[in-house]
Amino acid sequence: MDFTPSEASADLAALTRRILGDKATHDPHGTGGFDAAAWRALGRAGVLDAALPSSLGGGGFGVLEQCAVLTEIGRAVAAVPYLTSITMAASALAEFGPPELVDRWVLPVLRGERVLAVALSGFTASRGRVSGTQTAVPFGAYAHGFLVAASGEVFLVDASAAGVSVAPQQTVDHADAALLSLSEVPGVPLGDIGEWLRLRGTTGVCAQQLGVVERALELTAAYAAERKQFDHVLGGFQAVRQRLADAYLDVEAVRLTTLQAAWRLASDVPAAEAVATAKFWAAEAGHRVAHTAVHVHGGVGIDVDHVVHRYFAAAKRLEFQLGAATHQLLALGDRLAGRG
Repeated sequence: MDFTPSEASADLAALTRRILGDKATHDPHGTGGFDAAAWRALGRAGVLDAALPSSLGGGGFGVLEQCAVLTEIGRAVAAVPYLTSITMAASALAEFGPPELVDRWVLPVLRGERVLAVALSGFTASRGRVSGTQTAVPFGAYAHGFLVAASGEVFLVDASAAGVSVAPQQTVDHADAALLSLSEVPGVPLGDIGEWLRLRGTTGVCAQQLGVVERALELTAAYAAERKQFDHVLGGFQAVRQRLADAYLDVEAVRLTTLQAAWRLASDVPAAEAVATAKFWAAEAGHRVAHTAVHVHGGVGIDVDHVVHRYFAAAKRLEFQLGAATHQLLALGDRLAGRG
């Protein structure tokens, strides 16, 4: 495969970086959040619909371009639900949903007016009614609808329907999340697309983690180049240089494995092993780079008001989202052994 970003990916990344640089806001002491202004700005600029089918008025691009956007969202640590609303939910509805669902649910999302969330475990379904509970559903507290996996199918559930309970929760990096509880809630069936959602969602997590660790390393390298100890810059010490070199290799491993997974998904070839490999690196390397950033920064690295803390906390959340490294390694081993 060719790891060179396409022109569309590069253009979308540049546009997203510019918008989030102007619009994204951060509250280190918040209790969860959704940056509605940045979300609407992405919608007005055409970022949200660019990587969806042209039949919806989108740009006709796909998961590779979505990953380019997600990487920029990670770099900005922006509180926008692109992963759940676009990469997972809107893409699934565009691919598998009837036209009436697209008109009602997808188009408002593309304008930045609505939010969709995804819950892939903890639910059962009987005669089209869904029950169960999942904790820490990303952007669940602000979602207007949910894609819920239950009993081998995925259902679209209206957040305003009777039997839906949404309780806001706080994650380690103050991102939005919610405890979603459903009791005999009617859902619109979309078919057996749980694995389809999981593969794309996991790849999106890896892309977002790439942006987080890439920017964290840039900030750390710049700090090491100017901060002095014993009349020498930190970057002049061999141990620090080795730590930063290891972090650089980790970032590049996340980049290459994520691009491989996204390329296989975009090419419609088997991608489960590549996605598991990418998530392993996003989790393991994300952990190492996050700790390197804090350690090299010293005392300010654990100050919640310092910029590097945002990246540390975001990397820790993404490390475990949709499966930790150990889970991915075991799943990959089962697949290679023919057990999965």
